[in-house]
Amino acid sequence: MRFRDDFDGDDLDLSVWIPHYLPQWSSRAESAATYAVADSELRLSIPSGQGLWCPAEHEGPLRVSAVQSGVFSGDVGSTVGQQPFRDGLRVREAQPTRWGWTPHHGVLQVRARMELTARSMASVWMVGIEDEPQRCGEICLFEVFGDAIDRAGAAVGMGVHPFRDPALRDDFAAPRLPIDVTDFHAYTADWRPGRVDFFVDEDHVRTVEQAPDYPMQMMIGVFDFPARPGAAAHADHVPLFVLDHVHQLDR
Repeated sequence: MRFRDDFDGDDLDLSVWIPHYLPQWSSRAESAATYAVADSELRLSIPSGQGLWCPAEHEGPLRVSAVQSGVFSGDVGSTVGQQPFRDGLRVREAQPTRWGWTPHHGVLQVRARMELTARSMASVWMVGIEDEPQRCGEICLFEVFGDAIDRAGAAVGMGVHPFRDPALRDDFAAPRLPIDVTDFHAYTADWRPGRVDFFVDEDHVRTVEQAPDYPMQMMIGVFDFPARPGAAAHADHVPLFVLDHVHQLDR
């Protein structure tokens, strides 16, 4: 194995993970994740008192607890930073460059479970490190929205998004799978030149015949959308995303 984190300690490995969500557009303080590492698990949650993320900039209220395996930005006031969510966004807090784990191809696997409602979602995705603006494509290992879960299973999103990478096209789908996402499942992306194969519990789900060709960092997050229809009915629920491991496997 080229990379392995089984979350066996009593805290995150901060040489790998940054426990903040895109802090350059907000700040370290305002983007801090609520998390715990215990019993060989990383547990991300959004308690009722956690504030909104980037409320002055983000369209629609959003709360998030996330970790990422790299970060960098330009100076305060610049437009240089990872995953800008609208045009003209400017850095509010400059971030020192840190590359914790930035693979370039490989078999990437996350074993996880989640507890969601119709106002929340959980996702793991790879994003280009954006040391050059066009190196910004995304491989989504999986994303699950709580309103896409029923007794028969869940819609599990996976695929490639280009963003500003001219070499890529959007190829994303959310097939319904007969799984209970409150139980642990292994979600895997076999990323190689020109191709990404997606698996859940070793079952092949889909293939995308293209792939980003540059180093990428992992993003792991649970999200709450307080303005979703019917959100008030779930106001007391604490979204939970539990990671058992993150591995880069030998092919």
